[in-house]
Amino acid sequence: MGDVLTGIHATWEFESDSVLIRFERGLRTPKLFQALGALGERRIPHEALESVTLAPGKRGTVVLHAVPRAGADPLAEAAAGQLRQSVDPYRLVLPAEREPLAAYFADELRSALSRERTPDREEPAERYLVAAPEPPLHFKAYDGKASFDGERVLFRWFRTGASSAKWKAGDQDIPVADLQGVEWRSPDRLDGYLRLLRRDGTPPVPSAPGRTGAADGTDAVTRPDHDPAAVVFGLGYGPVHESLPFAAAVLEAIQGSTAGSRAAVPVLAAARRDPADVADSIRHLGDLHEAGLVTDEEFSAKKAELLAEL
Repeated sequence: MGDVLTGIHATWEFESDSVLIRFERGLRTPKLFQALGALGERRIPHEALESVTLAPGKRGTVVLHAVPRAGADPLAEAAAGQLRQSVDPYRLVLPAEREPLAAYFADELRSALSRERTPDREEPAERYLVAAPEPPLHFKAYDGKASFDGERVLFRWFRTGASSAKWKAGDQDIPVADLQGVEWRSPDRLDGYLRLLRRDGTPPVPSAPGRTGAADGTDAVTRPDHDPAAVVFGLGYGPVHESLPFAAAVLEAIQGSTAGSRAAVPVLAAARRDPADVADSIRHLGDLHEAGLVTDEEFSAKKAELLAEL
């Protein structure tokens, strides 16, 4: 097609076999879009899409939504459904007066998907079809700096922020070949983190201080702030949206090292929270609210999110 549709914070170019997405990098642009924009354009092949919708948005807008196919995009896989609609990279928001033009492009894209549809299109993709951001990549978390060169992930701990368990374990240099997946929690929460999942399943912290007991008496997963295979971030720490493109790049590299085996690249969503951790997070949220760093609306919304995780 080769036509261009410019929306709020992003521009989509419709080509014969893909959609090319370019994100703005302005001050009012969502931080994730800024991070993606800094890394260049995203090309979404038609075979990576499941469907296309056009619906009314908020405050006089319409939203063109290209729904990605399961397993096709490492960025969407890493996000695991945690992104708010306002930062969904597959949503293009436009002024309502541009609805006729958006409807035209939506119909054109639907037709292209229909022509190219194959019997296996309804199934999850067997390999990633959307390219992840290219290494080298890095970002600063609360307790350390994460770097990825395409073959190895490095965690370098900060003197302020890193737990004693992480200092005892030392800086981490983990080859992609030793990994089987990632676990990413959105930095829009109080306790975001990026955890690397090792192939051998060896607990990263062998001693008790970093672990919390499960209800059945067994050990639960090591807390991210005590896990040398994880870096933590979140509200009040300076949200680091660079962490999601980073996680996507690691996932793509893991899949490449396993000859395209989808089963060998798990992406874990955060487990149900320990009540004590939730209580600590709510207290921290209250401190930020009293200090004027969180609005009344943000306080209520995030408190509700935390309580829903119990």
